[in-house]
Amino acid sequence: MDTLFSAGEPDDLTEVEDGRSGDDQGALGLGAGEELHRKAQREETPPPFPAEPIDNSRALALSDVIAPRARPGEALIRMAYRMGVPGHTLSAPFRKAPAKRLLATVITPTTGDRAAGMALRAGYFQVHGVKQPIGSLDFNPGTRLAPGLERSIHSFSWLSDLAACAPREECTGVAERITTAWLKAHEARTRPSLNSAAWDLENTGLRLLAWLVHAPLLLSGELRPRLLDAMEDTAHWLDRKALRSGAGLGQVAGWAAVTAAGLLLPEGRPRRLYGEAGLIKALGEFVAEDGGNLGRCPLAQMEAIRVLTDLVSCYEAVNRDAPEALLVMRELLVPPLLALRHGDGALGNWQGHGAIAADRVSALIVASGVRTRPLNEPKHWGYQRVRAAQTTVQFDAGPPPRARHTRIGCASTLAFEMSDGASRVIVNCGGSALAGGLVPAHIGQGLRASAAHSTLVLDDANSTAVQLHGKLGRGAETVEVERRVVGTGSGSQRREGVRVEASHDGYAQRFGLIHERLLTIANDGNEIAGEDVLVPTSSKGKRGKVGFAIRFHLGKGVEAHLSEDGLGASLLLPDGKLWQLRLRGEAPGGDEIKLTRDDSMWVDGEGRPHATEQLVIEGLASRSGAHFGWLLKKMG
Repeated sequence: MDTLFSAGEPDDLTEVEDGRSGDDQGALGLGAGEELHRKAQREETPPPFPAEPIDNSRALALSDVIAPRARPGEALIRMAYRMGVPGHTLSAPFRKAPAKRLLATVITPTTGDRAAGMALRAGYFQVHGVKQPIGSLDFNPGTRLAPGLERSIHSFSWLSDLAACAPREECTGVAERITTAWLKAHEARTRPSLNSAAWDLENTGLRLLAWLVHAPLLLSGELRPRLLDAMEDTAHWLDRKALRSGAGLGQVAGWAAVTAAGLLLPEGRPRRLYGEAGLIKALGEFVAEDGGNLGRCPLAQMEAIRVLTDLVSCYEAVNRDAPEALLVMRELLVPPLLALRHGDGALGNWQGHGAIAADRVSALIVASGVRTRPLNEPKHWGYQRVRAAQTTVQFDAGPPPRARHTRIGCASTLAFEMSDGASRVIVNCGGSALAGGLVPAHIGQGLRASAAHSTLVLDDANSTAVQLHGKLGRGAETVEVERRVVGTGSGSQRREGVRVEASHDGYAQRFGLIHERLLTIANDGNEIAGEDVLVPTSSKGKRGKVGFAIRFHLGKGVEAHLSEDGLGASLLLPDGKLWQLRLRGEAPGGDEIKLTRDDSMWVDGEGRPHATEQLVIEGLASRSGAHFGWLLKKMG
């Protein structure tokens, strides 16, 4: 594993993408990058990249999609509530505040993890593969827990798991036991701190929403008055904090909880109006124009869809129509998520998460009620998707997320994943966001590195600096991408495909080189031609050479066997299919390029690490520019 960390159900609506390929050199699409490199050397200037830079900092203005309509006086009510005028004073100024109660029972189509719910009934939390007995848990604010367990406990996401595993009457005892212990540890705190995981804005918003949606599990016994008090206190806390704290999913969850409380608690109209306005603004700052969240995190995308689906259920519970902007946003969120599904229906390993299981993704999409196709050509989400026959390619052709949007940032620029049917052939390691469970915490940082992704790495350095606490530093700032249909030949000899070209400047400042990657996928899905091109940033270029490694992390169960000439390898998939990886061309200056095999790991959606292998093309690259071609071909 030292080499790896040296750097610091298929879609119901799918399509075979048309495409054409341009190349006369045997492998589909090979030679374009080499020609760019040679032309740059002849002209002594770097070739212009025919693409538009991606800007992942632009948020969506929901008013561009659907302008929310406000009745006369609603803006004034929002303003008064924001200034601190109590909701009952605005709703019924000449009556005393009503008794605390819930106005309706929510029935949500979203479901939890049945296995995790069964574990709770058996007496322990099961998070990321680790079992934690409930009786030995310390719920006090100062207790340090594994990140996944901490989030599950304080966000009360375990309530949906419990609700999914058995009839309600069989689960209320467990739910009340855990909730009583949590309230005992936290309800006495008069000034909750945002530095506490329990009062992190995202966890707090998700917790209140879970209490409201799954209230029947908690309000049938002696816990009822205490929990109703906690609901109102938490809603009041979010009234003040959601406006001033957090970003991304945290603000979305906070404002959604405020809105849900306005729907389900008495005389909540002012709070609902206040929450709706805040939520629509927060969603606009969370999502780019193509519907992908600005943190580029697949789990955050799923959580946002779940939050909106639960909130829509709250509207339905009180027989009120949800604002159209919320419904439009939910429809925008689904296509980018579908773009990250492989042939097995599960997600790719991106931005630190594992391969989130197919049944979990499918259940969420069904619950949302949105029927649509995957987003193949995003402008801001950044993940290019090409589907050709049984082959699916996912390509990270977008810049790393900005600091305020980053959750568990990874230096994955220009990495790709590839699957053939239900078998994953090329993957990224993933799992850094799940560290602390079965993935040791000290390995989590390495799983964020460029070397843990299937991309090119220079001098064992990350394309973007990987910092502590999930943050990213300087590195790849500008990513340019172009996608087009290519082809050569005519008649029966015509060969077509889709070519995606992308470049990033993550190594420009340190090594004076731009990394360009070209992927050309044949329409029959049997051939993927790849080229990694290093183009100097200046006309003269720098002298000397720098070590490089092009890593291909292999999927679980893929057996790799190197060829005798050392320039290729056969890849035997678990289902018996055979692929071959071959190097093409030579290093400038006659430097030796070799293909080696090394250990790797792959983390699944439950946080379980699996021992796998990786193939590495490595050698020395000239700092005046270089070109490396390779071919993945399905045999037989």
